[in-house]
Amino acid sequence: MAGNGQEQIKRPDPDALLALAEKDRRGKLTIFLGAAPGVGKTYAMLQRARRLRDAGTDIIVGLVETHGRSETASLLEGLDILPRREIDYRGRILHEFDLDAALARRPAVIIVDELAHSNPEGSLHPKRYQDIDDLLDAGINVWTALNIQHVESLSDLVTQITGVTIRERVPDSVLSHADEMLLVDLPPAELIERLKEGKVYLPESANRAVDRFFRIGNLTALRELALRRTADRVDDQIVDYLKQNAIEGPWASGERLIVCVGADPLSEIVVRAAGRLASGLNAPWVAVHVERTDRERDDAAAVRQLEKVLRLAEELGGEVKRIAGNDYVEEILKFAASEHATQIVIGSGPKRGWAFWRRQSLQDALTARVSGLALHVVTSDKAPEPRKKPRKQLDLASLRMNVVIGVGAVVAASLVGEIIDRFIHLPNLSIIFLMGVLVAAIYGGLTSALLASALSTLAYNFLFIEPRYTLTVAEPYEVFALIAYLGAAVLTGSLAARSREQAKAARSRAIAMQALYDFSRKLSGTANVEEVLWAAVTQLQSGLKKNVLLLLPVEGDLKTLAAWPPDTEPGVADLTAARWAHEKREHAGRGTGTLPNSHFHFRPLMSPHGVVGVCGIELVEDTLNPTDERMLTAILDQTAVAIDRARLSQESVDQAARLEGERYRDALLSSISHDLRTPLATITGAVSSLREFGEKMQPESRDDLLQSIEQESDRLSRFVANLLDMSRIESGALKFTRDWVDVADVVRTAVERARKYFPGRGIETGLASDLPLIEADSVLLGQVLFNLLDNAVKYGGTEPINVYARRDGEAVIISVTDLGKGIPPEELERVFEKFYRRGKSDGRAPGTGLGLSIARGFVEAMGGTIRAESPALKKRGTRITMKFPLKPTGKDDA
Repeated sequence: MAGNGQEQIKRPDPDALLALAEKDRRGKLTIFLGAAPGVGKTYAMLQRARRLRDAGTDIIVGLVETHGRSETASLLEGLDILPRREIDYRGRILHEFDLDAALARRPAVIIVDELAHSNPEGSLHPKRYQDIDDLLDAGINVWTALNIQHVESLSDLVTQITGVTIRERVPDSVLSHADEMLLVDLPPAELIERLKEGKVYLPESANRAVDRFFRIGNLTALRELALRRTADRVDDQIVDYLKQNAIEGPWASGERLIVCVGADPLSEIVVRAAGRLASGLNAPWVAVHVERTDRERDDAAAVRQLEKVLRLAEELGGEVKRIAGNDYVEEILKFAASEHATQIVIGSGPKRGWAFWRRQSLQDALTARVSGLALHVVTSDKAPEPRKKPRKQLDLASLRMNVVIGVGAVVAASLVGEIIDRFIHLPNLSIIFLMGVLVAAIYGGLTSALLASALSTLAYNFLFIEPRYTLTVAEPYEVFALIAYLGAAVLTGSLAARSREQAKAARSRAIAMQALYDFSRKLSGTANVEEVLWAAVTQLQSGLKKNVLLLLPVEGDLKTLAAWPPDTEPGVADLTAARWAHEKREHAGRGTGTLPNSHFHFRPLMSPHGVVGVCGIELVEDTLNPTDERMLTAILDQTAVAIDRARLSQESVDQAARLEGERYRDALLSSISHDLRTPLATITGAVSSLREFGEKMQPESRDDLLQSIEQESDRLSRFVANLLDMSRIESGALKFTRDWVDVADVVRTAVERARKYFPGRGIETGLASDLPLIEADSVLLGQVLFNLLDNAVKYGGTEPINVYARRDGEAVIISVTDLGKGIPPEELERVFEKFYRRGKSDGRAPGTGLGLSIARGFVEAMGGTIRAESPALKKRGTRITMKFPLKPTGKDDA
C-alpha cells in the first residue's frame, strides 16, 4: 500500500506478538477433539504418546480413563503413569488426578484425559481445565481430550439436537488458547457398530445409548459441529500467523467479509444481503463506516439512520467498526488488508440526471483500485428514495455577523494599505488584502471569506491599481494580476474556513468525548440499577439541557424510575408512546410518525439481551442537532449495557445466594441422613433386642441396651436442639434473659454435664478466685460451653481437656483447650461456619458442623466475642477463647 509517494512500513500486530510471547512462556496445550464418546480420542493420544516415548521424550500419563476398553488399556503398558490421589467423598473413595505430584514431577509432556471433568469437593480447583492451566503456567506441555458437546457455546445447541442436557462444560476460551487441536473422526455408522459390539460402553449401557444419544442424525450433527469448530480454530491460527508476520491482504484459506455502510436507506439492504452471504459462507463479517475528519455531519436524521444500520449489523451477527479518513477508497482498502478480508460488499443506487457528471462513485473507485478481492455490489428491486436533507433555516443574525466581519476585514486592510502606501512605496499591496481575507475566514467562516475576497478585489483595484479611484484597469498585465489575486483570495479563504470548520468539529468531538468519559467514570462506580439510572438522567440533562425520563418495566408495566428535574412527569400520551417504543423497539413520540403529539421523544434502551427500558427527552423542536444526537446515542447505549450489567450482577448475587442455600440444604440433609439414621438405628436395634430377648438376657446386657437407648436419645435430642438453635439465630428470633451470672457455677455445671455424656474422658478446670459476675444468660452460656467441650472431645485426641476462666482487665476470659492435632491457620475462621466439618479425627462421626456456629451466634448475642487459636501448646492443640465485657454493651435484648 502506497501513501504520500512512499511505501508504508509493514509492522507486525503488537497484540499478536504479545500473545505469541505469552504462549512461548507457557506450556503447549494439545486437544484431541471428537464428535462423541468412543471415536478414539484417548486411543489416538496414547498411540502418539508411545511414539514420543520411543523418541526419548519425557512423557507421563497423569490420568487416562479407559472406560473398560481393553485395546485402550493395552496402550498404557510401558508408559510412565502418575499415581492418583485418593479422596474420601461422601463415603466413597475417588481416585483423582494428583496436580501437586504432576507439578513436582515436571515432565516435558503430560496426558490428562477428560478436559470437561468436574473435580470433587475439596480439590484445589472445581474443574479439570483449571488444573491443566496450572500445568501450562508451569511450562509443562499437556495433552487432553474433549467431546464437542462439552463446549460452552455449543451446549444449548447440542441439547436441542440430542435432547440431552450437558452439565459439564468447558469455556470457549480454553479451545481458543489451544496450541494444537486434532480432530479424531469416525463415521456415525461405524461408531454405532462399535457401540453395539461393546467397545464403547457395557452392553446394558450401550443399548440405552443407541436409543437416546447415539442416533445417526445426532452423530451426524455433532460431527458437523466438530468439523466446523476445528476449521474455525485453524482459521484463527492462520490470522494470528498473518498478524505476527505483518502479512497483509487476503488469504484464500477462509472467507472474511467487509461491508461498507453509510447513513442511507440502501445500507440496510446491503447489511441484510451481507448477513445472508456471510451465513451461507459461514464467514465472519465486519460492517465498516468511514467518517470524515474534516467536517461534522450536520444532519441529525442521518446520524440516527447510521446508528440504525450499525445496530442492525450487530443484530445479524456482524462486527461494527468506525474508521476516520477523507479518502473513502483508501481507508476501506487499508482496513480490508489489515483484517485479511477476501470480499467487499457495497451498495450502489442508480444515478439520476446531472449526477452522471459528478465525481466518480465509490463503486467505480473501488473497482478501479481493488486488487485480489471479490467485490459484491448490492442493489434493490426498488431503489430507495434519496434521503432529503432538511432545509436549513436562514439565520439572519449569523448572516449579518458574517457580512460585518467580511466588510470590516476589507475596510481594515484598505486602511492599512493606505497608511503603508503613504510612507513606503511597495510594488504590490495585495498581500495586505489577502491577510484580511484570512482574518475574515478565521472569524467568520466561508461566507465571510468569499465576501471578503470579492470586496478586497474591488477595493484593491479601486485604491491601488492605476488609474486609481476607478474600477478600470490600464495595463493588461494588471487584469491578469487581479484575476490571480481573486483566485488566490478565494482559495486561501476557503482553506482557512475549512480549517476553522475542522477545529470546530474537533472541539465538538472533544466535548462529546469528555462527556462520555465523565459518564463512563460515573458508571464504573455504580453498583446497582438505581445508581445507573440517576447517573444517566443527570448526564443527559446537563448535556442536552432538556428534561429527561428513564422508564423501566416493573411488574409488567413501564414505571418512571428516574427523571431530571425530579418533578418531571409523563402524561397519558407520553406513557402510550413510551410503551410503543418499548414493545416495538423503535422511536416514538415527538419528532416521529408514532404519537407525535407527545411532548417527549422516546427511544428504547437496547442491550445485548434485549430491551431493558425506555428513555424520554422532552423536545421543543422535532429534532436534535447532530452533536446532541451522537451524545444521546452513545450515552443510551452505555446506559443500556450498564443496566444489563447491574441486573446480571444482581442475578449473580441472587444465584450465589441460592447456590449457598442449596449447599446448606444439601449439607443439612446429608447431616440429617447420618445423624438421624445412626441413633435411630441404635435405638431400634436395642428395642428389638429387648422385646425379643428381654427375659432371656442377662441384667447387665439389658442395662447396656437401656443405656444405649438413653445415650442415643440424648444425642438425637442434642441434634434437634442444635437445628432449632441455628434456625433461631438465622431468623433473628433468638431471645435470652439478661441477668448477672456466676461464671464459675456455669463452668462447673457444663463440665459435669460433659462428664456424664463422655464418661472416661478427662476434663480439668481452672477457675480464678476473683471471677466477677457478668451480664449474660446462664442457659445459653452453659450450652456454648457444652458445645465447645463436645467439639474438643471429638477432635482433641485422648489427652485431658482444660477449661479455664479468669479476669482480664474489664473483661472475663473463658477458654477451652485440647491437645489434638490442631487447626491449619487458614481454617481458624472457617470452623465457625455452618456445616463446616474437618473430618473424623477420632473415628467418631463428625456431627452436623453446627456446634461452633451456634456457639458464635450465642456469644455474640450476649455481647461477647469468640475466636480460635492453633497451635495452643507445643505446636499442637486448639484453644477456643470467649471474652465477655464486664460493663453492659448497651444492646437491647435480642
